[in-house]
Amino acid sequence: MADPRDWFAGRVAVLATMHRKEQAIAPLLESSLGFTVVVPSGFNTDSFGTFTGDVKRPADQLTTARLKAASALRQTGESLAIASEGSFGPHPQIPFLACDREVVLLLDHQHQLEIVGETISTDTNYRSQTVRSPDEALAFAESVGFPSHGMVVKVEDVGTVVAKGITVPEVLLAAVKQAVQQSPSHHARIETDLRALYNPTRMGVITQATEALLKVIAQACPACGCPGFSEVKRWPGLPCGQCGTPTLMPLSVRYQCQQCQHQQDGPCPDSPPVADPSYCPYCNP
Repeated sequence: MADPRDWFAGRVAVLATMHRKEQAIAPLLESSLGFTVVVPSGFNTDSFGTFTGDVKRPADQLTTARLKAASALRQTGESLAIASEGSFGPHPQIPFLACDREVVLLLDHQHQLEIVGETISTDTNYRSQTVRSPDEALAFAESVGFPSHGMVVKVEDVGTVVAKGITVPEVLLAAVKQAVQQSPSHHARIETDLRALYNPTRMGVITQATEALLKVIAQACPACGCPGFSEVKRWPGLPCGQCGTPTLMPLSVRYQCQQCQHQQDGPCPDSPPVADPSYCPYCNP
């Protein structure tokens, strides 16, 4: 079995972050792949979008991670970059639950490789609330992990950010008071700060996405040994466990090498042996 360290050991990987994501990403990648992670000085990831809406994300989540990594390579002149991007919203399978989808991308210009790890987790404090008083704001903040997790305060009706990265009760109370005064309806909006350095829960999910990246990197192409022999397509058809009818649940997947284009089909690794009858068009029409 090919060792992915042969592809990366001794190199420098630039991590496109300004929010201390190296705390979650660097130790795992350095120990597993043998390269050194550095954060480029003055790299501004806020130009690729902010959670508070000040700057819109230029593209979808994965494309934005690519843009960050490519920008870090241009800035530093290195050939290996890491970038991550998070997105928050309803869970794709359980819409009434909030989730954090994190991707961590490795971009290697020396070997012309792009490898991605992804995690979707319901472990998130992604929440917001409209409040009328500092005391109401403090109660909400404490319910979502404050002060170990930072908060954002906006002027309701206007959306202007009064303060973010708030981790001190007195600062929170003052910001809410200011927002209420500036709001036409005399309300403030308080949100969880989703930037990694102010959100230990999110930092943990970024760690999980980094572990997922390492699993993909460890999958070597059986033909040439290139790391990142990863899924490019999946087919439905998992049989119903009650009647055997094919369902829309995934049955098989195709893996492909980025270097030699070798392909291999196999069973879907995250599917059960058979589908629950609730997914069957015959048993549950």
